[in-house]
Amino acid sequence: ACVVVCPEHAILFGDMDDPTTEISKTLNAHHTTVRKPEQGTAPKLFYIDGDDVALHPTVVSGQQATFATTDVITEQGGSPRKHLPILGKSDQGVPPRGPIHIGGATMAEQMVQVAYNAQHKIPWHWPVPAYLVTKGIAAGIMLILALGHVLGLFAFDGLAMLVGGLVAMIALAVTTALLVYDLERPKMFLTILLRPQWRSWLTRGAFLLVAFSTVGGAWWAYESAAHLGLLPAIDPMVRTALAWVTVPLAIGAAIYTAFLFAQAEGRDLWQSPLLPVHLIVQALYMGAGSLVLVSSFTALSAPLVSAATTTFVAGLIVDLFITLVGEFGVPHASEVAARAAHEITHGRYQNMFWWGVIGLGHVVPLALVWVGGSAALTIGVLAAVVGLYLYEHAFVMAPQEVPNS
Repeated sequence: ACVVVCPEHAILFGDMDDPTTEISKTLNAHHTTVRKPEQGTAPKLFYIDGDDVALHPTVVSGQQATFATTDVITEQGGSPRKHLPILGKSDQGVPPRGPIHIGGATMAEQMVQVAYNAQHKIPWHWPVPAYLVTKGIAAGIMLILALGHVLGLFAFDGLAMLVGGLVAMIALAVTTALLVYDLERPKMFLTILLRPQWRSWLTRGAFLLVAFSTVGGAWWAYESAAHLGLLPAIDPMVRTALAWVTVPLAIGAAIYTAFLFAQAEGRDLWQSPLLPVHLIVQALYMGAGSLVLVSSFTALSAPLVSAATTTFVAGLIVDLFITLVGEFGVPHASEVAARAAHEITHGRYQNMFWWGVIGLGHVVPLALVWVGGSAALTIGVLAAVVGLYLYEHAFVMAPQEVPNS
């Protein structure tokens, strides 16, 4: 429609691969630029004599004092966190502004400001950070129980599988519910499974979760029934085989989100090569912490509790190092990633990061483990869970608040 109605013939559309078309001839005759060529996404929109300032959305970011004009979501709409805020709220007692705002400054001032902008939707919200936590708990518990058995770190504990596995299955069910809830159309989850697009890590991750749920759930169900005397004890070779199959599925379920994030080319902070390692470390200390928590009200074997406590402490220390040194302690490869990281450590999320993630999520649990005692360990594990959610919330939200256009 824009091509047809433009009176200046300023917008061209056509087959760029056909040398006889007007657009192909125009591209060959002029120097053109594209937005963010460093992303390697092969854009199909070219600008003739495009101004770099106009093509870089981060030149002016954040909430602007005024605009010449802008389309915004009305204040009567849904949650304000569903869209990037571009203007502050109305003062108390002042009626809400409409969807079109006219700048209140002088025209000369508008010449050096953003002339027009549109409010951009934030696609991912609290369900994604929550699902990362619950997925880590489920994968971590099953991974520790499986590895402990196949590596001989502790004798297989039927009670640990019964109670710990139950926690893992509940966490896995919550994970699935959060994933479906976060879809704009929840029925699309069936489409992902029935008509999979294998190039998408959303599809691959869904099938990983299904496989992990099937194998891990079947193992837990049989071992629990056997522990309760409802079924005969499982053959040791079958148990070992199930454990070996569970290990890669649990690892895959824990880390696939890193590759899903990597497909979001415009969010450079999510492109970190450390993210798969970070996710598996988080899963290990979440799973270990969950088993420590279970041991406070059930009589798990001493070697298992000792291994879980050691894994919990080691995981927290490694995670703290990855967070402070690996993710936020080194220069980032792009301005977009640096802006998102700055928002987490020194901007909008700085209190959440330093007091919540580092303080509550790492320092407090480590101190409580040093203090010792069942109550201290329980509080420490719960603090670590809250701290991880706060980290995931900042990590998911901050990159989405850096404008892409």
